[in-house]
Amino acid sequence: MAVDLSVEKVTKTFGDFTAVSDVSFAVEKGRFFSILGPSGCGKTTLLRMIAGFIEPTGGRILIRGSDMAGRAPNRRPVNLIFQHLALFPMMNVAGNIAFGLERRKEKKPDIDRKVAEILERVGLPGFGSKKIDQLSGGQKQRVAIARCLVLDPAVLLLDEPLGALDLKLREQMKVELKKLQVQVGTTFIYITHDQSEALVMSDHVAVMNNGRFEQVDTPRNLYAHPKTPFVARFVGDNNAWKGTVRDQQEDLCRLETADGQMFTAAGAPDLAPGATVAFFIRPEAIIIAPEAGVQHFNRLTVTIRSILFDGANSRLLATPGDGGEELMIALPQNRQYDHLAVGDRIDIGWNARSASCFKVS
Repeated sequence: MAVDLSVEKVTKTFGDFTAVSDVSFAVEKGRFFSILGPSGCGKTTLLRMIAGFIEPTGGRILIRGSDMAGRAPNRRPVNLIFQHLALFPMMNVAGNIAFGLERRKEKKPDIDRKVAEILERVGLPGFGSKKIDQLSGGQKQRVAIARCLVLDPAVLLLDEPLGALDLKLREQMKVELKKLQVQVGTTFIYITHDQSEALVMSDHVAVMNNGRFEQVDTPRNLYAHPKTPFVARFVGDNNAWKGTVRDQQEDLCRLETADGQMFTAAGAPDLAPGATVAFFIRPEAIIIAPEAGVQHFNRLTVTIRSILFDGANSRLLATPGDGGEELMIALPQNRQYDHLAVGDRIDIGWNARSASCFKVS
């Protein structure tokens, strides 16, 4: 499949500070690609280099095979949508969408046709005469996207565009934005610090930390098979311990924590006895009152410290015995746990291959 965007060993330094370090990736035509990371990790700097607002210190950026070196932002086949949509309040919807076409000096009949077509594609037919202040937050989002898509960019860049929306609308727009991207077929490069946005919408996600990509993968693989401790911590919720490898058989390590707990977890084959590791298990992988006799299964008795009710996302906070590392345990919705109370002691467990461990340097 054709590649719309190729980033090759791109680096950006500001004096002694390296904001982006040796980043490479390629995005195929029509894909939704997200760059996920905490504030200050370099993701917006990378996006601004793709858009042409910043020149890389090193490396190349190619869009549909053409090197963008030295090409001004308005000469690149990309458009950028910020968190603040910058729609023109004095213009109606049609005027906002037509603005770029008018700057190109296209003929009015062509502009009217293209505006009508793009409004249909983004699900806003007949909205051309509406004022911007008559629109909901989600409709404004669609107008901002339509204003960019009408110019037929090779790549649409989105810098945390849902950040200013309220929680319920943000949840709705995650689904709507993905459906819209599939419908229009334009390549989206999406910047976010919100893991849920990245996982729900993307074909592939790059997790960025300190200017580098830690892992580029499908959302499912990022969640189920993190390659680094940072990815394990940042993507989804996790319980974490530190431990020491006591022995290893094939892909399973037997670990001992500082408080003397013994666990088995999946680990790399080069984890030698005595190595210090970080060990992770997701809340939903933990089973309450597990059956006996299951092979490669970790078991533990814990005391419930708190019950966090949040509908389908309800959790327990519990500690082994009378103390130790606090655990977060998901409450499955297919069973009733109304009988549980703070102070109760319960048995829990998890399959060894549901957990993962990484060497700590």
